[in-house]
Amino acid sequence: MADSSKEELVQLIKKFGAYLTVKMSNLFSLSFRNMDSRSVGAIAGLAVVIVFSWRVFRSPSRPQRRQLKHRAAQSSSSQSNVPALTSGASEDSGAQNVVNEFFQPVKPTLGQIVRRKLSEGRKVTCRLLGVVLEENSPEELQKQATLRSSVLEVLLELTKFCDLYFMERVLDDESEKRVLSALEDAGVFTSGGLVKDKVLFCSTETGRSSFVRQLEPDWHVDTNPEIISQLARFIKYQLHISPVRPERVASNVFSSQSLEQFFGSA
Repeated sequence: MADSSKEELVQLIKKFGAYLTVKMSNLFSLSFRNMDSRSVGAIAGLAVVIVFSWRVFRSPSRPQRRQLKHRAAQSSSSQSNVPALTSGASEDSGAQNVVNEFFQPVKPTLGQIVRRKLSEGRKVTCRLLGVVLEENSPEELQKQATLRSSVLEVLLELTKFCDLYFMERVLDDESEKRVLSALEDAGVFTSGGLVKDKVLFCSTETGRSSFVRQLEPDWHVDTNPEIISQLARFIKYQLHISPVRPERVASNVFSSQSLEQFFGSA
């Protein structure tokens, strides 16, 4: 393609030289009559040199313009690619966030924690004083009975999953009524599966221990260390509620400061 361009340039120069020769001979017919062929050839050659020089000096400007256009096109294309790359990066980031959220560990519900902690135990006996009630002695129940609000959620889950029995030592019938009223007001009998017949009362600590052995629960919850120790060989699991961490009396006896803390809801 370059060779054909050169040939066209040579032909153009020859034609221009011939044309220039004719014009000059017409204009200066008198002078040309006195010139020989060499003089005419010299004039034509000079014209060719002028034309050729003009084309040579003019030609570099065109590629330069093309280069400028090419660079401008490259810069514009690179700029147009920037949003695409940015959007692609944002899409990848969004997809990664979705994956991270999908594989995040799911926090277990309180019901799932209760089932896991009880090791599939289905029957539970539980003392009221110091565990479910704010009061800590039978003498206090002669004045009032107050349900601990922090333990209510755990109690409701226990009644859904377990056969739950409450038991307590009281000094009179009025104390029994106060306890039942506190449980009823909290919605334990309506929201959960607990019935009043499963709230047992006795007059001695030995009586409470006898209740537990007769019911043969999978778990027993108490605050009295003597009863915990006595029942350790008869009951599968026990939970000792104490404000101070007690010495572990057996491998099947666990301890916690509260019932709700043991199940992780405190």
